[in-house]
Amino acid sequence: MPKNEQIRVPEVRVVDENGAQLGVMRSLDARKAAEEKGLDLILVAPNASPPVCKFGDYGKYLYAQSKKDKETRKSSKAGALKEFKLTPKIGKHDLDVRVKRASEFLVKRHKVKFTLSFRGREMAHTDLGRELLNNIKAQLAEVGLPEEAIKQEGKRFVLIFGPK
Repeated sequence: MPKNEQIRVPEVRVVDENGAQLGVMRSLDARKAAEEKGLDLILVAPNASPPVCKFGDYGKYLYAQSKKDKETRKSSKAGALKEFKLTPKIGKHDLDVRVKRASEFLVKRHKVKFTLSFRGREMAHTDLGRELLNNIKAQLAEVGLPEEAIKQEGKRFVLIFGPK
């Protein structure tokens, strides 16, 4: 955000530190008014017509902006993708643990991806892999919905769940 001398437009709409509108002024006059109050002139909305400037402490403004940006980044991670890698030979208990963990992620509004990898001669028994993924689909039916059908990508099957 530009401040003081970096503002290069002839006229700006000015808002004081309390949020009151001071109207449209020449940017030179606005800069002088800000200096008289011991504050900076901060360009808040450069795309408005005329651009909007505000009186305030530039350091505090940057700090508040960084806090706001950090908060939006934190909330946008809610839809993260969690991946579980499996093989067709997975034991029953191991599968149950992964399904339970996946249901916890789905309750927390994350997406879950199951990747079932085949090695060597296992490719002859892809029907066992489909059966395993269909079993997972049935177990997670209460908390999540498959986003699409089981996809085969080379030697692996992929199944992605979204929260209900």
